[in-house]
Amino acid sequence: MKLSKLMHVTSVIVGLVGVITFISAVLGGSDNFVFGITKIDALICSAILILIATWLQIATIHHMMLEKRGEIV
Repeated sequence: MKLSKLMHVTSVIVGLVGVITFISAVLGGSDNFVFGITKIDALICSAILILIATWLQIATIHHMMLEKRGEIV
């Protein structure tokens, strides 16, 4: 498997985890806990996960352009 395809799959998985964490934090119960941590911590974690997924997608696009030129094998 090419590295760019692996990076793409990883970014999709990380993005989905971030979205699921965000939705569960927003729609969670009134006890202010999500997955054993506070809601604000869950929201911060979801934001960080979505940022990681975005940067992985940008890196994947860059890597695919380099593969197309033949600079990275």
